[in-house]
Amino acid sequence: MVDTASRTTSETSSDHAATVPATPSHDTDATPIPGAPAAAAPRAPKVDVEALGRQLLGTWADLRLAARERAAHPDLQRIEGQSMAEHRDRVLKQLHILVEQGAVHRAFPKELGGEADHGGNIAAFEELVIADPSLQIKSGVQWGLFGAAVLHLGTEDHHRRFLPDIMSLKVPGAFAMTETGHGSDVAAIGTTATYDESTQEFVIDTPFRGAWKDYLGNAALHGTAAVVFAQLITKGVNHGVHAFYVPIRDENGEFLPGVGGEDDGLKGGLNGIDNGRLHFTNVRVPRQDLLNRYGSVAEDGTYSSPISSPGRRFFTMLGTLVQGRVSLDGASTTAAAMALAIAITYGNQRRQFNAASDVDEEVLLDYQRHQRRLLPKLATTYAQFFAHDEFLLKFDAVFSGKADTDDDRQDLETMAAALKPLSTWHALDTLQEAREATGGAGFLAENRIVGLRQDLDIYATFEGDNNVLLQLVAKRLLTDFSKQFAKADAGALARYVVAQTAERAYHGTGLRRLAQTIADFGSTARSVTELRDEETQRELLTDRVETMISEIAGRLRDARKLPKAEAAAAFNRNQNELIEAARAHGELLQWEAFTRGLERTTDPGTKQVLTWVRDLFGLGLIEKHLAWYLMHGRLSPQRAQAVTAYIDRLLERLRPHAQDLVDAFGFKPEHLRAKIASGAELERQEEARAYYAAQRAAGTLPVPEKSAKQR
Repeated sequence: MVDTASRTTSETSSDHAATVPATPSHDTDATPIPGAPAAAAPRAPKVDVEALGRQLLGTWADLRLAARERAAHPDLQRIEGQSMAEHRDRVLKQLHILVEQGAVHRAFPKELGGEADHGGNIAAFEELVIADPSLQIKSGVQWGLFGAAVLHLGTEDHHRRFLPDIMSLKVPGAFAMTETGHGSDVAAIGTTATYDESTQEFVIDTPFRGAWKDYLGNAALHGTAAVVFAQLITKGVNHGVHAFYVPIRDENGEFLPGVGGEDDGLKGGLNGIDNGRLHFTNVRVPRQDLLNRYGSVAEDGTYSSPISSPGRRFFTMLGTLVQGRVSLDGASTTAAAMALAIAITYGNQRRQFNAASDVDEEVLLDYQRHQRRLLPKLATTYAQFFAHDEFLLKFDAVFSGKADTDDDRQDLETMAAALKPLSTWHALDTLQEAREATGGAGFLAENRIVGLRQDLDIYATFEGDNNVLLQLVAKRLLTDFSKQFAKADAGALARYVVAQTAERAYHGTGLRRLAQTIADFGSTARSVTELRDEETQRELLTDRVETMISEIAGRLRDARKLPKAEAAAAFNRNQNELIEAARAHGELLQWEAFTRGLERTTDPGTKQVLTWVRDLFGLGLIEKHLAWYLMHGRLSPQRAQAVTAYIDRLLERLRPHAQDLVDAFGFKPEHLRAKIASGAELERQEEARAYYAAQRAAGTLPVPEKSAKQR
């Protein structure tokens, strides 16, 4: 990445800051403004960009770097302006390139040519978003959904029969779970698979229009088979949702008897993927093609399962497919980082409006508002990088068998449901802010931001609608909370809730000190000293989660005793607060991961700057939720003002390091592929400076009307 006009480190000073002239002026003696706020150069920390970049790459750094090299190849990159048909054809060909390069088999068994490396597989897969999100998602459909369903829900027999052709792309496939009438509520899907004892076959039907399988990658054109999720019915009993391997097209690309479908057509993004609909009418599949790791049907129709509880069996089966949420969390974080690298680089070079000089315009990133728009999102992106690496480690431990208990799987699923919503929403917010922060240039397709924004839009609702996922997190938090009071009476719970909602702010560890000293602080500076304390931030963020959950638990304690309709109404009245509590839990997970990452940073300068970034993230969360902290007595109005004041101070401190912080993401020009981040803007500014300087030197610069009238 090129150096920019406004980078300031301990090795630079205002005497060397590059400047560019603004509108024409005769004030040749005017002092150019520096590119960044002046700082005490000898004491200014310096970021070790290379070391920080390595840290951000996480546990599977080398695999990520190799994947980025792959993503930098033009053959795998999106061509802007292609038609939907051209884009689809290109992405299919790119999948074959990935197969040829051995880039997609890492998670599969070693005996089939894979490496049984689940974490490394996801780490490499996430980097494909740099090349083209359509390529990433279609690859995920083929090997991360279709192939993974066979791998995790099938047996060794299924692996031998189906996986080699899936791995080689000889059989492109669809993951047929979602239905037009049921997306996130998988348990209620309408497709049925009824066992016929006389032929030892399952008969698959979509009995009504809402049961059609919908939005399926590979379904419109390329898929020749699908893993179909259906209600398994045998001997008149519905045993719930199970998965079946079902051929859907012949060698000529025509639907097989009983199978039909439609093309979903042009979408709001990801148009390199052939999403479509499938429906089934009396489609027969052999009994052996039930993916029966968790549920089997004998020849006589007798059902058996190693998991006796239908509910636990259902969630265990779905839990094996959690990798989609893991990868979306990582890919969204990478996309947000790309947007910030483009916007901050451009903001460090583009100048607009005169401020402190009649000669030079201000660099955009010197404006406080521009910093407020981009730097907090940069801090959140850093938090997400650290949280995602821990998330991926947890995923790898579960799927490698290193830590594969029921509790481990539940923790992984809860973490996925908490982090995926935050990162996908953040990516969309960041891409939109980056687009606006780069003005008309950001609206051009050549600068990538709008294309990424379109493609990532769907990330907020596939692999689980974000609001539904957060509701799952909240239910887990309520369950954990209720375990503390399984044998407690109502009085004990009431006392706990009172302590959480009132006394905790004054008697809780850490917060007791805060509350008692609020009235004693006579200045914002002293308030800031407390707020930037790591334990203070931890207590404030933790307390919000605990208090919200305890309050909701108190209101819902007796709901289980009510009639079903009344209990549902009680839960519904608290649904919004439940989702907000889950969001707060996810934010706390990110802050804690960032703090642990900070502890592993050894370079003093980098550690200081990262501490400021972490504080910006933590205090930004507190500022976002100031109303809650004020209403619950956790912060005084004066302390609330101190939060905003210190954030403004942090922005000033981080301003000189903004370019280093995005350079540490490690994106090369061939990754970003955005002209406004290539140094072209800096060249334009230098050209303008030389032009006006030459006119001033020759005395040919026209006199502004206002100056002429004053003579």
